[in-house]
Amino acid sequence: MSPKRKKLVAIVAGVLLAGSPVAAFNLWLNGLVERQGQEEVDLSVQRTIALAESRIIRVMATLDGLAERGVDSCRPVNLEAMRQATFATISVKEISIVAADGRTLCTEFGAPFDQRKLVSSEKVAEGSNVLLELLQVGERPGNMVRIRRPGLGSANGLAALIPFELFVAQVSTQGGPLSAYARVATRQGAVIGESGPPEAKSSGDHLVASLTSPRYGLNVTMSLPRASVVADQLDLRMVGLVITVAIAAVLIGFLAAFGFLLPKRERDNPIAEIERALQAGEFIPYYQPIVDIRSGRLRGAEVLVRWRKPDGTIVPPASFIPLAESSGLIIDLTRALMRRVCAEAGATFGCRQHLKIGFNLTARHFSDEEIVGDVRAIFGRSPIRLSQVVLEVTERQPLDNLTETRRVVAALQGLGVQIAIDDVGTGHSGLSYMLKLGVDIIKIDKMFVDSIGTDRNSNTIIETLIDLAQNMRMEVIAEGVEHFEQVVHLRELGIRAAQGYVFSPPLPGSAFLQLVEAIDPLKTPVESAGAAEQPELPLSRFAS
Repeated sequence: MSPKRKKLVAIVAGVLLAGSPVAAFNLWLNGLVERQGQEEVDLSVQRTIALAESRIIRVMATLDGLAERGVDSCRPVNLEAMRQATFATISVKEISIVAADGRTLCTEFGAPFDQRKLVSSEKVAEGSNVLLELLQVGERPGNMVRIRRPGLGSANGLAALIPFELFVAQVSTQGGPLSAYARVATRQGAVIGESGPPEAKSSGDHLVASLTSPRYGLNVTMSLPRASVVADQLDLRMVGLVITVAIAAVLIGFLAAFGFLLPKRERDNPIAEIERALQAGEFIPYYQPIVDIRSGRLRGAEVLVRWRKPDGTIVPPASFIPLAESSGLIIDLTRALMRRVCAEAGATFGCRQHLKIGFNLTARHFSDEEIVGDVRAIFGRSPIRLSQVVLEVTERQPLDNLTETRRVVAALQGLGVQIAIDDVGTGHSGLSYMLKLGVDIIKIDKMFVDSIGTDRNSNTIIETLIDLAQNMRMEVIAEGVEHFEQVVHLRELGIRAAQGYVFSPPLPGSAFLQLVEAIDPLKTPVESAGAAEQPELPLSRFAS
């Protein structure tokens, strides 16, 4: 073989040898691009659900505020109040007075107003009298969402219009415009609206994600053509092409550069960031006190998680819990939180056996008995006794297998742990959970507490829950108590325990432990033998 031909063979062999790892690299790169695209769609759906729920909550609060002020007619003073509320609530385009049959009587600007046609109407949530309606307003394309708060009996009610666009996340997780197609529908299937480029909607090779709001039943579906994901990552693909035709030295140089850039890509991955924060111990417990509203004494606390970043920034749970749940990291996070509480507050709770400490669990925790082993291992070596531990399962998330869940609940109760149903009244299966799971405590959601004294239906629901709980020997705790008047009503209804900002916001560990020492000091031997008088507790103003 001639030297020239040998050189040519060597070149071809070098290219082939370099091309083998490059082909593997390109295969990996394709998978990475697709995972990033699917993650973008999944996160966008979760963000849209959170955005839609926050819009509805804010609008309902605005309408409740107007109703409390007696705004129920088209008098000038009421129109001015409606104008101020519209200005103060960013998502609201218009507030109107509506008749009992749903007709618009006037808007904040009086009359006339655009003609409107009712497309659909349904309750915003099970057990609520507030309606979520779709309206065709004037010549405006598409539907607008109307949140309508009916008046009592035949009295006029209030309603607010929200443009559909404000229900959908418009910005991608990378900060640019969101190019996905989005479809939002109500609990009963009425399409609120669609957005995004038409080509993203058509059938074909798409990345798709769908999620239903646990609070209001809204269903959000998003899709993104794989072609657009590939186009967005074209620079990475070009790198692969260049390496394929480059010499081995260029391949090594690129791999070195890629190894340098990989940590930055890891940092941009929110799930990887949560994993890093778990390893660094950045998730910390906050404690919200639970109070006996008859005696004013402390009964314990519910543990809420916060993310304290290295710069001192505190991140609320709504920003990371959905990702932790969907990725499965919620198991590790719960385990780390329990260990942190034992280390931080174990001595304080260990000396006060009457205090309870509660932790929130998700449906994923009840899919097997791993949580039983975790609780036994963590608290078995802690000053906190298992009988002081309360595990709360939320009603907002459905339990897929009630039989398996009941088995796990029974195993936990066998350790001495108490089980509570959180957010009772907000989901579809509260009574079923109470009857089938054999829980020890029910926690009434803030939604009903807010309506006490103003909505007789809420009073009836709470009274029914209390009767049922007492018959089944369950304890009742009211959540989200914010006003002293609510405390009075809750005591009149027969509830003994409550938590909320009227007593204290969630506190970091040091502040909570100081609070415990102040209102529940350890007695000296002389005091235990029978001191003449007991000091008045700071929370005793809530005693009867």
